[in-house]
Amino acid sequence: MDTFFISHGAPTLCIDEKLPARHFLQSFEGKGFLHEKPKSILVISGHWETSEPTVNVITGLNDTIHDFYGFPKIMYKLQYPAPGAPELAMRTKELLMESGFKCVKEDKARGLDHGAWVPLMLMYPQANIPVCQLSVQTDKDGTYHYNMGNATHNLREIDMNDGPAFPWAVAFDTWLKESLLNGRYVITVIHNNITLHIDFTSMCINCEIQFFHSYEDVNHYEKKAPYAKKTHPWPDHFYPLHVALGAAGEKPKAEQIHQSWSYGSISYASYRFSTN
Repeated sequence: MDTFFISHGAPTLCIDEKLPARHFLQSFEGKGFLHEKPKSILVISGHWETSEPTVNVITGLNDTIHDFYGFPKIMYKLQYPAPGAPELAMRTKELLMESGFKCVKEDKARGLDHGAWVPLMLMYPQANIPVCQLSVQTDKDGTYHYNMGNATHNLREIDMNDGPAFPWAVAFDTWLKESLLNGRYVITVIHNNITLHIDFTSMCINCEIQFFHSYEDVNHYEKKAPYAKKTHPWPDHFYPLHVALGAAGEKPKAEQIHQSWSYGSISYASYRFSTN
């Protein structure tokens, strides 16, 4: 099943009818992005940071965490009591450990932060699909989170990742779109024990080669993207994209499924990664 990177922007997405992204998410199920309703959902949110990968293993209903401050009182009354997805959580842990993540922890008390329940409340308002979360590690890099996602690509549930991109300028958002849609792959050519890195349009004649494809530009966005540090001073809200990209498997097809802005600087760019 495909994976998605859903930008949730400001928490007011849950009440602000003026936001185009809100209406996009409300129409998500009817747009036919998925052939069938997901049996359970794994969310990687920028609002859950831990030192080691951690899954929330909830056997009952998820609590709704109102992890934001200074917003209208009505927002603190909203609830999204989706069932937990303990089997999906434990399968996620198993796949991560099989892929070399030596320590994967379980949290049996934590509910859903607003990076999960705000978009889900709009996408699946009935709150009847089991949901679990996987944390991010902000002391690691994009490649680490790409590999984390790649470890879970055999999951058949929807893998939804959240994060608002806070572009300092349109330049970063444009760069990201071009990098994902054009698939800026790096091909590693091994010949006579010499390793070369060339772009995917290059040719190698009369040599035996091995191809390893990866979104290197995106994985190393902090060096490749314009205004990377100003756009994302902290990586927590961008790493979920790397997880979604990795979870789609080898050479996924990227598609931008929504683009809008609010407050002149918050991007709601959202992407779908189709698996092979």
